[in-house]
Amino acid sequence: MDIVTIIVIFLIGFVGSFISGMVGIGGSIIKYPMLLYIPALLGVTAFTSHEVSGISAVQVFFATIGGVWAYRNSGYLNMRLIAYMGSAILAGSLLGGYGSTFLTETQIDVVYAVLAAIAAIMMFIPKKEIPFSRGDVLHFNRTLAASLAFLTGSAAGIVGAAGAFILVPIMLVILKIPTRVTIATSLAVTLISSIGTTVGKVAADQVLYGPAAIMIIASLIAAPLGAKAGQRMNTGVLQWILALLILATAVKIWVEILL
Repeated sequence: MDIVTIIVIFLIGFVGSFISGMVGIGGSIIKYPMLLYIPALLGVTAFTSHEVSGISAVQVFFATIGGVWAYRNSGYLNMRLIAYMGSAILAGSLLGGYGSTFLTETQIDVVYAVLAAIAAIMMFIPKKEIPFSRGDVLHFNRTLAASLAFLTGSAAGIVGAAGAFILVPIMLVILKIPTRVTIATSLAVTLISSIGTTVGKVAADQVLYGPAAIMIIASLIAAPLGAKAGQRMNTGVLQWILALLILATAVKIWVEILL
């Protein structure tokens, strides 16, 4: 790789990881289309959908480490929710990550576009903010949480995502989890999911380690900065930022697929 390619990949990783840390996602919803389109548009390099999903899988693992570390003393990491959703999404992501090797480039893009569309619709559903203070007991449907996490992990593992971009609206809309608990806890669940996705992608030989290493460095720098910024922002603003990002990505991918 030449220096221009390295800089472009680093900037994609930095911008995507800062936003992902701020809104509580692993970042694949942002970085998947950025890696797929920006390097090719600038003429520096071109990645296939399989390669992008492999790079994204490894990068998300390190991005979520940085995000969870930033939230470690926040009081919003719910261990019970992490245990139920984390174990289920790990199994699903292992299945999806390895299973993606049997799909075509277009099929991977379609899976990604469907996930993004569902997440965008759910983010725009009106929801009432649930009051929550540090130390409060969190109540949720454990069976429903685990089932939805498994399905999310299976689908997200295919595109090299850890699934936070759809986990967040699921936790907010269906499980009725308070926003700040959702943002912090989803990062931890995403970290667990990314382990399964990464193992699956490595087993399927879909990881380009050079670009992945550059994205990792950018993630470790930017994700904690984004997480700290997110803790100071209004929860309504965070939800709108995430909703608009997901919507824009879904529209872009569907336009590419249909045209």
